[in-house]
Amino acid sequence: MAFTLPPLPYAYDALEPTIDAQTMQLHHSKHHQAYVDKLNEGVSEDPSLEGKTLEEILASISSQPKKVRNNGGGHWNHSFFWETMKPGGSAPVGRLAEVIDDAFGSLDALKKKFNEAGVGQFGSGWVWLVADHDGQLSIVATPNQDNPLMDDAPVKGTPILGNDVWEHAYYLKYNNRRADYLNAWWDVVDWEKVAERYEGVGQSAVAELA
Repeated sequence: MAFTLPPLPYAYDALEPTIDAQTMQLHHSKHHQAYVDKLNEGVSEDPSLEGKTLEEILASISSQPKKVRNNGGGHWNHSFFWETMKPGGSAPVGRLAEVIDDAFGSLDALKKKFNEAGVGQFGSGWVWLVADHDGQLSIVATPNQDNPLMDDAPVKGTPILGNDVWEHAYYLKYNNRRADYLNAWWDVVDWEKVAERYEGVGQSAVAELA
């Protein structure tokens, strides 16, 4: 069954003024759609990939051609990214807020370190907040469409938050000011979704021990 472009959970203009409608429309309907189309091409060229989930493909990505790596990562990363945001954003509370304070000292300190990683990522890529098997948090940047789920990722973990620092994610509004984009982006982060993902990491660990 072919991979498909997921619909956005909000309108193209819903994240304004942080992310403008034109950027969202191009990013979703053009860039993300292209990753989906090319991933389907790559899968069709390798019968062993037929029927595998995207996560299964990423777990053995080191043995796949660049077409599958780049476009599989692009599809997963963008699907994750859209769900990380919502109009008006929110704030971390409860257990997630406590874990953030334990790992970074404060939410502001997390944002500072995350933004620094995003600015410091040379060229195109992503910056992630990931949780390891024990629920410990760390921040990592990856090039191109790589992510921490890939079997050859330098730092592995389960992403719970991620931001796209490819120029197509911000250039129409912010031009070359990646730092301004990163700072503004926090206004639309859906921390409830991040908390849901974090709790899922803990549940997975418990299930494996059962």
